[in-house]
Amino acid sequence: MSNPKTIKSALISVFHKDGLEPIVRKLNELNVTIYSTGGTENFIKDLGISVIPVDEVTSYPSILGGRVKTLHPKVFGGILNRQDNPSDATELAEFNIPQIDLVIVDLYPFEKTVASGAPEQDIVEKIDIGGISLIRAAAKNFKDTFIVSSMDQYDRFLSILSENHGETTIATRKQFASKAFNISSHYDTAIFNYFNEDEIVYKASEQNSKVLRYGENPHQKGYFFGDLEAMFDKLHGKELSYNNLLDVDAAVNLINEFKGEAPTFAILKHNNACGFAQRETISQAYTDALAGDPVSAFGGVLIANTEIDVETAEKIHTLFCEVVIAPSFSEDALAILKGKKNRIILIQKDIELPTTTVRTCLNGSLVQDKDSITDKLSDLKYATENKPTQSELDDLLFASKLCKNTKSNTIILVKNKQLLAGGTGQTSRVDALNQAIEKANSFKFDLNGCVMASDAFFPFPDCVEIADKAGIKSVIQPGGSIKDQLSIDYCNENNISMVMTGIRHFKH
Repeated sequence: MSNPKTIKSALISVFHKDGLEPIVRKLNELNVTIYSTGGTENFIKDLGISVIPVDEVTSYPSILGGRVKTLHPKVFGGILNRQDNPSDATELAEFNIPQIDLVIVDLYPFEKTVASGAPEQDIVEKIDIGGISLIRAAAKNFKDTFIVSSMDQYDRFLSILSENHGETTIATRKQFASKAFNISSHYDTAIFNYFNEDEIVYKASEQNSKVLRYGENPHQKGYFFGDLEAMFDKLHGKELSYNNLLDVDAAVNLINEFKGEAPTFAILKHNNACGFAQRETISQAYTDALAGDPVSAFGGVLIANTEIDVETAEKIHTLFCEVVIAPSFSEDALAILKGKKNRIILIQKDIELPTTTVRTCLNGSLVQDKDSITDKLSDLKYATENKPTQSELDDLLFASKLCKNTKSNTIILVKNKQLLAGGTGQTSRVDALNQAIEKANSFKFDLNGCVMASDAFFPFPDCVEIADKAGIKSVIQPGGSIKDQLSIDYCNENNISMVMTGIRHFKH
């Protein structure tokens, strides 16, 4: 049953007036009685349209500087009454309560006020009380009452008004009620998160959403909740997929470790760097990054920490890649890269990323602080008698940043600020090391003089022994094993330098 209702009366109380005029004029054309208050009332009057002040209904003025205007039984009785309930109808007549069929509300901009850096008192004043109450009341009574809870809904509501001459169905009213509860829950979540300092709870609400073609695989539905436009300017290419987004996320987090440093280029595949290098020019950085694994680079995500120029773009253009990201592109470079229709080109904006990570787990969620620690020279403890050279120290810290952003268990091999190979996502550290050595050898890299980074401690000296036999002469690792001394002793006996950070960087 559609349970049609014709709108004969409306209460309008909004913060933003943009887009409201056509609705007010249409309501007037349909002979709808309009109630309002404050700035909205004046706005309607200025249009030359008749409006009844709420205080004429309540016989009570707006008080406390406008904090209390609509909070009154005559207002909420008009919204919440059940039109098929004889007792409700009797009480409306007894207390002279007008029927209200439509409520239009646009809330105070709490989140924008917080984001502006306003003082606390200004923020508190932007906590809407009357508006949020009107939204909840009208949504609860969707059987009889229509709720428009945001200016984003104005266009669709105007179409409904115009096409149906003010008549609405229960299905439409329920749909808008759902939108209203989404608005109210998001609003309350934002307020709670602003105030909360000591309660260990996880509350999140994201209004921006994007339907993806599918998830990780075609048989899975996929969605992105977030604001991509705040992150990137998209210049070219197809829509980002679920897997693209995972790789882009990994790429951004990795390259952010090298913000402000010399030209650095990364090539990622399945969330891990398969090529990485830092050089005097971005073109050379790309060339040496690609050399790390030209096979895996096929279909990868590419990211740079500085502008991509023509020379670099010409090299990239010969490679099939899904996404290219940089803080900027020269005009000629962009023209070249746009030569592939589906290639996604993104300009990365300099914005703050979330400080927590969230993932589903069993019948709940795991929430943690983001791993915000980047290993620095001042953090290093020199564990061996042999100390690394300055160039080795540079490579060790370079490798450590890569290691932190690679799936555990992982081993990273670096030489002259170039990723030679990585062992990623292995069940044992020995397997990770052997994988890295084998991969580096397959691409004809000379491991003599390279450095090794591990995301966690060595439980036994087998890893440093294997590394030594491969030509690796300097190691960075967290330390913390009860058998650390065994690895230290081997290094001392075989002229290998080792530094410890005291920080583990697991990435499961």
